[in-house]
Amino acid sequence: MKESVLDILIYLFENYFDADLESAPDTDRDTLKDELERAGFAEREVERALEWLEELSADPDRAGVVPTARAIRVFDPSESARLDTECRGYILYLENIGILSGTQRELVIDRLLALDTEEIDIDQVKWVVLMVLFSQPGQEVAYSRMEDLVFDNRADAVH
Repeated sequence: MKESVLDILIYLFENYFDADLESAPDTDRDTLKDELERAGFAEREVERALEWLEELSADPDRAGVVPTARAIRVFDPSESARLDTECRGYILYLENIGILSGTQRELVIDRLLALDTEEIDIDQVKWVVLMVLFSQPGQEVAYSRMEDLVFDNRADAVH
């Protein structure tokens, strides 16, 4: 089985979490790791996915930079190399419509780059945004709006 870290994260998200923040699993790391390996995911990728989740739950202000409302986000060359124009534009769009704050935008970018994949596409951006919003208390409305964007597009794709 050749899954990426994001595949494991999506599997966890779809099977262990839902929009109710109270339903997050109380499973310890070792139990979760064993369950993922039994589900067929490679040990190395499972470990990377769990580390990704631990970083997500770390202090969101750890970078020490808190964007202001008037700040303009300029992507550095290494970010632009991994996040194409469509992805960068979509992230900024989500900020402009109020789904993401400036701090959340930075966390999304950090977590996208931490996926350690060559190419990042819009679907990956959407899933990471969902995970970031889910991980933060008080973001139920933004999460719901983002969930509509993710799953409404999936229904259209079936046609």
